[in-house]
Amino acid sequence: MKPVPDKPLRTGYTTGSCATAAAKIALQTLITGEAPESVAIYLPAKQWAHFSPEFVKATELGVKAGVKKDAGDDPDVTHGAMICAEVSWTDKPGIHLDGGEGVGRATKPGLDVEPGEAAINPVPRRMITEAVNELLQECGASKGISVVISIPDGEELAKKTLNARLGILGGLSILGTSGIVRPFSTAAFRASIVKAIEVAVASGCKHVAATTGGRSEKYAMEHLPELPEEAFIEMGDFVGFTLKHCKRLGIEKVTLAGMPGKFSKVAQGVMMVHSKSAPVDMNFLAQMAEEAGAFPEEIEQVRNANTATHAAEIMADYPAFFSVFCQNCSENAVREVRGGLVVDTLLFAMKGQLLGKAEYSE
Repeated sequence: MKPVPDKPLRTGYTTGSCATAAAKIALQTLITGEAPESVAIYLPAKQWAHFSPEFVKATELGVKAGVKKDAGDDPDVTHGAMICAEVSWTDKPGIHLDGGEGVGRATKPGLDVEPGEAAINPVPRRMITEAVNELLQECGASKGISVVISIPDGEELAKKTLNARLGILGGLSILGTSGIVRPFSTAAFRASIVKAIEVAVASGCKHVAATTGGRSEKYAMEHLPELPEEAFIEMGDFVGFTLKHCKRLGIEKVTLAGMPGKFSKVAQGVMMVHSKSAPVDMNFLAQMAEEAGAFPEEIEQVRNANTATHAAEIMADYPAFFSVFCQNCSENAVREVRGGLVVDTLLFAMKGQLLGKAEYSE
């Protein structure tokens, strides 16, 4: 019996995209007095997306709008959640963005936002601010604007996530780097990886760079200007899968490019790096800190760190830590495919600094 072909899985939109759309709908209503039937926002993925409001209503302060999140075929706990934005004029110049009901607050270091801030990650912050600023400029507004993002039932939904363990309390995070949700662990995404490798091979590439996402790809391109665009493969969480197909298709060298969060798992020997696949082993990171010559109190700080990113911040003054980190990644990657590949690892901080690198072959 022939296998049934996989049905193409539907992509969706991130909470960041929905929050941006809700903010734009609310502000447009505040400015014009009429609620739009839909709005278009430009996503970091370099495409337009259209959103219609689930509701728009006047509040004591201004206008509140809600957009229902459609996560496509991704098993996301926020699928169907109402992402809301309330906007109001303020005498204080500028755009003031904050989180309200159902949006968590950071309480620990090592996250993308500082302790005390609403858990609205940098890319969604920029998306919301740019969309709001564009409308303000169009209407020539001289006042400041307050934007408060909220998610009814967000605190309850957050119990199904890792937020509390990470130190994000009181609700969900507003996330997204591309604006689009791609279904996790799908044949469609794996097929796109294989196709990208095939294109690289057809273009004559023997060396490719496999990245975990858009930011790591951008940083890798800056560090590997000699490689053509076709050589950059976005592997997402599928590290082992990508390496095996690189070897199968005749690639000789793979540069792995990523950040401490996902690559801490590769350093442990875990080749599926989605947050749901395996936890970060803080004891393992502490062992690497010890190997790098850290003081006992620093080793314990790493062991008790909130995230792998937090551990990396603690070890910022120990280049040897990042060398050991990258060496472990490269060695595990080569062993995953039983040799036959040269693998080097580039480890980047969130803002693009190169933390460490190492190469291995056997």
